[in-house]
Amino acid sequence: MAKLFLMMGKSASGKDTLYHDIVERFAGSLHTVVPYTTRPQRVGEEEGVTYHFVSEEAMRDMEAEGRIIECRCYQTVHGPWYYFTADDGQIDLAQASSILIVTPEACGRLQDYFGKDNVIPLYVWVDDGVRLERALKRERKEAKPRYEELCRRFLADASDFSEEVLSGLGIAKRYENENYERVLSELCDRIAADL
Repeated sequence: MAKLFLMMGKSASGKDTLYHDIVERFAGSLHTVVPYTTRPQRVGEEEGVTYHFVSEEAMRDMEAEGRIIECRCYQTVHGPWYYFTADDGQIDLAQASSILIVTPEACGRLQDYFGKDNVIPLYVWVDDGVRLERALKRERKEAKPRYEELCRRFLADASDFSEEVLSGLGIAKRYENENYERVLSELCDRIAADL
């Protein structure tokens, strides 16, 4: 059976950039999964590429149809934002291995849904000071920076990625994003071992 690779890391850890380079390296052999969100689209994000941007009403319709595998709600300073993975045909482990970016909470639910043996978590780690600098630089590029949300996410990461949570998911390995080429190579080697 194919595998579901789950990229995860605290905000501004570099997981998105790593994800895109991994997808490029494994083009044709690793299927990408586009998650859903009800939050506003950011500068540079594309519908159907970064996320499927949907209304809360559309999400509720999918939920009523039993098409949501896992869903998380974040109470932001701008109101509730939902992020979710749908049973929409994108993940078919009988056909191909897939990869997507998730949170630890989503990882646990996807492990339950697809079986822990079929799900491989890839945790990208970066020093908190470096992450904060990166997040601030990224937010300054927004037409309307949301600094309060940046701070909320940064603080929430501490509990979301606590040692207790990571241990409960069976995540012992950390891919330290200090040297980009090295960590990219380590992640690619790990994925290649199961393709």
